Amino acid sequence: MKIAALQMVATPRVDDNLDTARTLIAQAAGQGAELVALPEYFCLMGHKDRDKLAMAEADGDGPIQGMLSAAAREHGVWLVGGTLPLRLDGVAHDSTAADCRALNTTLVYGPDGERAARYDKVHLFCFDDGERRYDEAATLRAGSEPRAFEAHARDGERYRTGLSVCYDLRFPELYRALMRPDPCDLIVVPAAFTYPTGQAHWELLLRARAVENQCYVLAPAQGGRHENGRRTWGHSMLVDPWGEVLAVQAEGPGVVMGEMTRQRLTQVRSQLPALAHRVL
Repeated sequence: MKIAALQMVATPRVDDNLDTARTLIAQAAGQGAELVALPEYFCLMGHKDRDKLAMAEADGDGPIQGMLSAAAREHGVWLVGGTLPLRLDGVAHDSTAADCRALNTTLVYGPDGERAARYDKVHLFCFDDGERRYDEAATLRAGSEPRAFEAHARDGERYRTGLSVCYDLRFPELYRALMRPDPCDLIVVPAAFTYPTGQAHWELLLRARAVENQCYVLAPAQGGRHENGRRTWGHSMLVDPWGEVLAVQAEGPGVVMGEMTRQRLTQVRSQLPALAHRVL
């Protein structure tokens, strides 16, 4: 099954970002991808953290969700829609209120355009090195449950696919939870890693998650200098179950593509049956 990570350098303009996403999805599908994944906040990289609250959508309704569904259906692909801000269910949404929060949510659409899965980011990023400070909890509410879905390849093979987002990558217990009751064959990690944290830990953590869970890891990222001055690390990549990096792009918009096979999964898991040896 060919799978693709789409790298972007999102702007503060939602319409421009959706146009870029459509172009990249079409490019990946044209190269044979059956599963395509967008980066975290593919739809907006605002001037301020609170900008995302003004364009947060209600679950099941809005132009961002509409674009994802239509693109998946048009190209006949499984589409992991990076993340977008979703309003909290049952809570009045006033983006100007100081206590307003949203969810940072990954939505997955099948080749028929129907929604196949939803995951609300569990771990909220906080970083302060004296020069840069980020605190997602100021605008977001954390999710609470791991989520996985089954992607059906055109050849009839099925791949259990786990969902995670960016900062989740630092918490191996989330990925262990995704390996039960059955192991995931693929883990997707949409991200917008900061430049300093990405330079230090991005590839290291992606390869570790692939090795310890003996699965493929597909990591679509924001990668470049954004109009708001922020620089994201990029290096979108595909890692195989042995920890080998199969494809990577350092910076700039693009498609990172490779192939996921049942044969490779079986080979790694049989020659070193670590998953079968789990005790805890």
